[in-house]
Amino acid sequence: MKLIPCPLNGLRNVNEFAYGGDVLEMPATSASDDAWIDYIFTRENKAGLVREWWFHIPTSYWFILERDTVTDTVIRSYPADQVFSRRIDFPPRRES
Repeated sequence: MKLIPCPLNGLRNVNEFAYGGDVLEMPATSASDDAWIDYIFTRENKAGLVREWWFHIPTSYWFILERDTVTDTVIRSYPADQVFSRRIDFPPRRES
C-alpha cells in the first residue's frame, strides 16, 4: 500500500488523494486566453524532482508535495501557504 504524507492528516493511503498538477507560476489575471490555456493544459512531464498539487478528498485539503518522478519517492509535503502568501480573486469574466 502506497502512503502519502498529508501535512494536515499524516500518512494516508494514496487512494484518498487526487493529483492536481504541477505547481506553476500563474499568469496575470489579465493574461490572454492562450496563456491561460497553456497554463492549465500544457504539462512538461519532467523526469526528476517536481512540486505538485495534491488534494486530500475526505477533508478537501490542498497541499504541495515534492517527489522524484523517476523513483516515485516522496521528498516532502507542506501546506500551500508556505509558498503562496495571499489569495487571488479573479475579476468577473468579460462577455465576448
